[in-house]
Amino acid sequence: MSDCDCSIEIKSNEQSRVLWALLAVNATMFVVEITTGIIAESTGLIADSLDMLADAAVYALGLYAVGRAPHVKIRAASMSGIFQVLLALGVAVEIVRRFIWGSEPEPLFMIGISIAALIANIFCLSMISKHRDGEIHMRASWIFSRNDVIANAGVIFAGVLVHVLDSPIPDLLIGAGIVLIVFRGGMTILGDARLERKNGTS
Repeated sequence: MSDCDCSIEIKSNEQSRVLWALLAVNATMFVVEITTGIIAESTGLIADSLDMLADAAVYALGLYAVGRAPHVKIRAASMSGIFQVLLALGVAVEIVRRFIWGSEPEPLFMIGISIAALIANIFCLSMISKHRDGEIHMRASWIFSRNDVIANAGVIFAGVLVHVLDSPIPDLLIGAGIVLIVFRGGMTILGDARLERKNGTS
């Protein structure tokens, strides 16, 4: 095996280890947040939990792409971007429904669970940060991890406002904000994938 082949294998193994860790953390936090979000009637937690689910799918696609040809990595990134966009649209429908029919979010659940999720996502971000300028499937993973940290901080802030104002509006607004973050992240990756595809065929 040549030095080049060894370097590629080491890089692929490192990417796999990082993505497996990210997948485990996000899958676990999805279960925790979706359960708590439903119990607490929190749009912010539900939106963030589905963001976690989308990220877990992104990391799974990234694992599939590790060590494969560039066009496979581009396709995996594109699929993750499409999944994020579709998820954002689905959560947007739920937010509109809650705006119309109302909800009574529990702020203490929102704050406590979001702090745990924030810690988990900061850990994920620290693991993926050195790959943020790497191959497209790893760049996608970094973008979504960064967005998670922003979303978690937002839900914590919204939980404080729900408690202080005794109103569900901050929860609904942060849910809408998370939708925009997820949607924008998905569109960013799709644009990045199109550029990579164009550069690869030019």
